[in-house]
Amino acid sequence: MSDESVEKVVIIGSGPAGWTAAIYTARASLEPLCIVGVPKQNPAPVLPGGQLMLTTDVENYPGFPEGVTGPDMMSLFQKQAERFGTRVQSKDVVRCDFSARPFTLELSDGSTVKTESVIIATGATANWLGLENELRLATSGGGVSACAVCDGALPMFRDQPLAVVGGGDTAMEEASYLTKFASTVHVIHRRDEFRASKAMADRVLQAPNVEVHWNKQVVDVIGETTIESIELEDTVNGERSSIPVTGLFIAIGHSPATGFLDGSGVTLDDSGYVALESRGSETNIPGVFAAGDVADADYRQAVTAAGMGCAAAIDCERWLADQGVH
Repeated sequence: MSDESVEKVVIIGSGPAGWTAAIYTARASLEPLCIVGVPKQNPAPVLPGGQLMLTTDVENYPGFPEGVTGPDMMSLFQKQAERFGTRVQSKDVVRCDFSARPFTLELSDGSTVKTESVIIATGATANWLGLENELRLATSGGGVSACAVCDGALPMFRDQPLAVVGGGDTAMEEASYLTKFASTVHVIHRRDEFRASKAMADRVLQAPNVEVHWNKQVVDVIGETTIESIELEDTVNGERSSIPVTGLFIAIGHSPATGFLDGSGVTLDDSGYVALESRGSETNIPGVFAAGDVADADYRQAVTAAGMGCAAAIDCERWLADQGVH
């Protein structure tokens, strides 16, 4: 692309939010360019298409009564976006200059893209323990997950012993949700008290099928094709023990993919997520919008991300029209 050409809208990211924004802006004849990123390891694989690329069975997205794999769903999203004319570049955006329009995006190959508007949809990655077997079973559908709401109701986890790692509000939410399906929920926490709010912690502690393992950390995940047990180490005396489980849910937080926004002027919240203005998908910079998990630390679901992508596309189209860009 020549430096002289100016895009109407560039979408940064390629998960449910990014592809939905692409579908809507393409159908609005804005000829979107979607910069989807490149594969990387961090420590689990980070792939174009977002967290769903690491998800085997998706059963809670409307329109797929028999379920669908995450990669298949993202492939369908992309095909639909491309059908309406979305163009795709497999590069990373490494720096953004939003100081003047048209905005300038610097890409990982050294090239630049100029654009009238931007939709940020780079998502957030789950924080993992970093164990070799944990990551292997997470990427192969072997019973390790970073989202209980996404996966906890799957048949493979029902009436089975499950484990949750973490001690914050997210871990309490995950554990509480799993109590509806699991025979026992083992909560693994490396300290002797939870960091979660008292109300959230009490809900878990009072559940009859929850067992808390204080001062413990997971040091290995056992199982060839599916998880069979987890190996624990006592953080006080170093003693080892194991627990048989058929599911392991890592709930130690997420990291929004916003590093490329350093110095751009886009306001982030205290956790690094894009802060949205009171209305819709607008950021603090006119013409820059955000959608999906990069701006949503609460729900982190494919369907909510897609809805936010739709909102961002509509907000962007209206803003461009007000600027005389059609």
